[in-house]
Amino acid sequence: MIARYAVPEDEIVERFVRASGPGGQNVNKVATAVELRFDIAGSPTLDDALRARLLARRDRRVTADGVLVISAQRFRTQERNREDARVRLQAFIDAGLHVDAPRIATRPTRASKKRRLDGKRARSDIKRGRGRPDWSD
Repeated sequence: MIARYAVPEDEIVERFVRASGPGGQNVNKVATAVELRFDIAGSPTLDDALRARLLARRDRRVTADGVLVISAQRFRTQERNREDARVRLQAFIDAGLHVDAPRIATRPTRASKKRRLDGKRARSDIKRGRGRPDWSD
């Protein structure tokens, strides 16, 4: 199980804006969409290895300055959008906590090389047999 990283409240910046989409007249009056910002590059609580993994991810939500910007407007209420943005932030950080095991290079066995070459030879014989017959005799 991966240990979860708790994001401190003071490192999260939230801005509420008007959302597009469903909501009727409410959408024109109330700022329900949430734009959550988390400064990965400047976060004092992230350790260097985790920061490097998060910044190395090719994600369009991470700006050139190393700030993660999550926009949440799926729901009609500000509170649910706020919760959705925080869940997505936690998922992003949890993905950075996972470290893949390094790949160990291996070599093919002699038997596997033989099987591969035998298969190629058999295929070659099949294709050679498809040619026009030789009527020279």
